[in-house]
Amino acid sequence: ANVDASVMYRRWRDSKGRDKEYENIIRKQAMAARAEAEREGIQVPLTLEDYCIKTQVKPNNDNQVEMTDFYDDDYDEDYDDPSDGSDCAEDDENDSGNG
Repeated sequence: ANVDASVMYRRWRDSKGRDKEYENIIRKQAMAARAEAEREGIQVPLTLEDYCIKTQVKPNNDNQVEMTDFYDDDYDEDYDDPSDGSDCAEDDENDSGNG
């Protein structure tokens, strides 16, 4: 963290922009970073439109398997259905429940 920058920012904010030290330093640093990026072949976005990537929605292909189809079989199982006629411990009146 740059403590000096934090102090300068608060001073600039409290002065409502009259103290130009923070603005000047930030402007110099931004210009230096932009020049370095250009030397390295990096394109720095300058506008919001440049910064935000516009995505294109791909058309839905009916041949693709949907992820929800993988789990359909899990919901058809009757693991805990007491009406299946199996012998459960709760159906046995002689069971003390102790083992």
